[in-house]
Amino acid sequence: MYLVLKLLHITAVIVFVGNIATGLYWYEHAARARDPRLLAHALDGIIRSDRLFTLPAVLIIILTGVALAILGHFPLLTTSWILWSLVLFSISGILFAVRVAPLQRRLRALAEEGAASGAFAAEHFGALALQWRWWGAAALAAPLGALALMVLKPAL
Repeated sequence: MYLVLKLLHITAVIVFVGNIATGLYWYEHAARARDPRLLAHALDGIIRSDRLFTLPAVLIIILTGVALAILGHFPLLTTSWILWSLVLFSISGILFAVRVAPLQRRLRALAEEGAASGAFAAEHFGALALQWRWWGAAALAAPLGALALMVLKPAL
């Protein structure tokens, strides 16, 4: 059972990180065209893929991680690498919920408005996109730090 849960946990981490990375790629690919229709389409795909892949992966990561800690007799709050991994994963979730997701929705709305009206507010869009990139990078760096802690298991 432990190894099956570990496989599910690792698979969910791959899906989680992979979906974030591919979302960033497709956004940057669309942004080069400077076409609000392409940007709206890419952002809509990113938002949908978060719902279909990222969020379910988060639930699987949490459930299997807690189950693995219990089965492996690792106390969640006194095993330092687990505790700090949970802190980093939580920071990522908070950043996503408070900054990244709202910015994604605003960017999609601006791109859709620009595509519909023909008057794309490219400068305003660009400023919001820069914020989205920075907050997204922070939201990605935190679980990558947690991944490093999980693999290396340092004594902190």
